[in-house]
Amino acid sequence: MNNFIDFILLRDPLVRNIIIGVILLSISSSIVGVFTFLRKRALVGDAVSHAVLPGVCLAFIVQGSKNPFGLLIGAFITGWISLICIDVITSKTRLKEDTAIGIVLTAFFAFGTVLMSYIQNNSISANQGGLKDFLFGSVTSIREQDIYVFGGVAVALIITSSLLFKEFFILSFDEAFTKTIGFPIIFLKLVLTTLTVFAVVVGIQAVGVVLMAAMLITPAAAARFWTDRLRKMLVIAASLSVVSSLGGVYISYENPSPTGPWMVMILSLIALISFLISPKKGIISKLIRQKRFRNQITKENILKAIYQINEKVDLPDRALSLNEIFDNRPMQRDQIAWGLKKLAQEGFLDKKEDKWGFTNEGFLRGQRLTKLHRLWELYLTEKMNIAPDHVHEDADTIEHIITPELEAKLEVILDYPLKDPHDSIIPYRK
Repeated sequence: MNNFIDFILLRDPLVRNIIIGVILLSISSSIVGVFTFLRKRALVGDAVSHAVLPGVCLAFIVQGSKNPFGLLIGAFITGWISLICIDVITSKTRLKEDTAIGIVLTAFFAFGTVLMSYIQNNSISANQGGLKDFLFGSVTSIREQDIYVFGGVAVALIITSSLLFKEFFILSFDEAFTKTIGFPIIFLKLVLTTLTVFAVVVGIQAVGVVLMAAMLITPAAAARFWTDRLRKMLVIAASLSVVSSLGGVYISYENPSPTGPWMVMILSLIALISFLISPKKGIISKLIRQKRFRNQITKENILKAIYQINEKVDLPDRALSLNEIFDNRPMQRDQIAWGLKKLAQEGFLDKKEDKWGFTNEGFLRGQRLTKLHRLWELYLTEKMNIAPDHVHEDADTIEHIITPELEAKLEVILDYPLKDPHDSIIPYRK
């Protein structure tokens, strides 16, 4: 408990630097990541994060020491070169972007690995203390002077994104339209690319080259499940990234272990939860909605079945048993039993002994469903030239989602018909 209080109050200067640093890194990477994600260039972050390795190594060789500013410049240069290579390969050859990214990523990372081996096997290795931590991620290497760099990058990203928000918004969703309306598309791409490289370069010190792509893209992917609005998406992505980063720092603070992997694991868990339970797009939420819709279809099919069975004997108020409905409609018995019970609870049916009859509201609902079914069959037959014996299943599907507005249009288009293609009466509400 005392450790947690010390952690929250930022009493330890080292912990304070780490927390401020990862918050700034999280905000920077998530903001850029949203635009990268929306432009469907998620793999670009992975390519840049691997491409900075040779830049860091070359800067170390030139300097002969681990000067953070020099290493960041080297990383920025090779990160930029990697993106240029990807664009050249994509534009000058028939190779697709994912193939170009794979080629560039592996080539730059292999070159960086060779340089790392050279550093380790030569005399300059004596000065490489902490270089591996810089490359593969170590939040403990964040110093007070690094905070100013991270803060400057975060402020620059926020200001740039705010000033060019409209342009970035259009570019992210429709590049062709951006060019059509006269926006400087090359300049905008250049700015976004520069921001991406900056975010990756400052982030590798805490997370490392291998995991940095996750910090760039995963918050955006998770946020996309919670909103369709870009401004909200930026805020949600930044918030998720900050929460996961703070969680990773706290876990490694309590149980000494690498912080970067914990940050990414927590972020991935948050993303997984978002994929599953977000209200509109979550997998579980979709399954629940689909089940509700199937149940609604079952209940409406039962109402329509009762109406049509009684229609044949011209006794609309006649109560029917479960067996009578089962014998006249291709539905499972347990589905019918469940549907009858639910319809009674909802006030559409009345149960008398072992038989079920319409309430007034249930009768009108069954009548309307029958009407929609027959109107749609007639529309498919007359307007789409589909044979009458091929329209039943389509009508069975569409009748459950036809709105009153579409219903009125169908009536007008078909000139208020009295019978469907099978010579059955189309019932209108009196």
